[in-house]
Amino acid sequence: MKRYLFCISFNGFRYSGWQVQKNSITIQKIVQDVFESVVGVRSDVVSCSRTDSGVHAINFYFHVDFKLRMSLNRLQFAINNKLPKDILLKSVVPVKDSFHARHSVKKKEYIYKIWNSNLKNPFLNGLALQYNRKINFEVILKAAKFLIGEHDFSSFCCYKSKAIDKVRTIYDIDVKRKEEMVFFKVVGNGFLYNMVRIIIGTLLEVSEGKFLAEDVKHILQEKNRSLAGRTISAEGLYLSDVIY
Repeated sequence: MKRYLFCISFNGFRYSGWQVQKNSITIQKIVQDVFESVVGVRSDVVSCSRTDSGVHAINFYFHVDFKLRMSLNRLQFAINNKLPKDILLKSVVPVKDSFHARHSVKKKEYIYKIWNSNLKNPFLNGLALQYNRKINFEVILKAAKFLIGEHDFSSFCCYKSKAIDKVRTIYDIDVKRKEEMVFFKVVGNGFLYNMVRIIIGTLLEVSEGKFLAEDVKHILQEKNRSLAGRTISAEGLYLSDVIY
């Protein structure tokens, strides 16, 4: 038995997230089914993260312990040949037995895409949020600075979260425009349930004038979800990279 690290990309539009669920189609279920059909055994798949329904990934990692009976190139080709068109196996590499796809993570980077236009873009359906209001980049970045560092992010966590320790570290929050597309980037050592979507939703409400930039500091300190902004929709959210 040897441990291997897999990297996949997926369009999460038609899936109920990564984690296996009853009566739902998930990325993990598809991956495990294809893996079993190629390798001949159903192995445990240990992922770097969970994703919500509709969330996408540019680089999503998981490890599997199994006995390889073919070349890595052939394995990758065989799996990709059976995966649906909205999931791609980008790479497979051997790793040490001590490596863990989730526990070895140092940083995660999320990107949120917004189509900032009055006109919808049919080619971005399910891939970006359409938002037709003017975005105030200056005030968003001012507010975002209060979230940088190690904090208790209870105010930016879904009520359904089972996490007891809600302390996380945010290393960077940035927002940039390229024509009509706006990109939010959030980098941290880990994230709570819906944390990125609540952060983006709150920052947009700062831009809309519903909050002052300084209010974000107060919201963070109060550790009360009801004080923060809306949970933005999943369609524009991408797990863009995981750093080990």
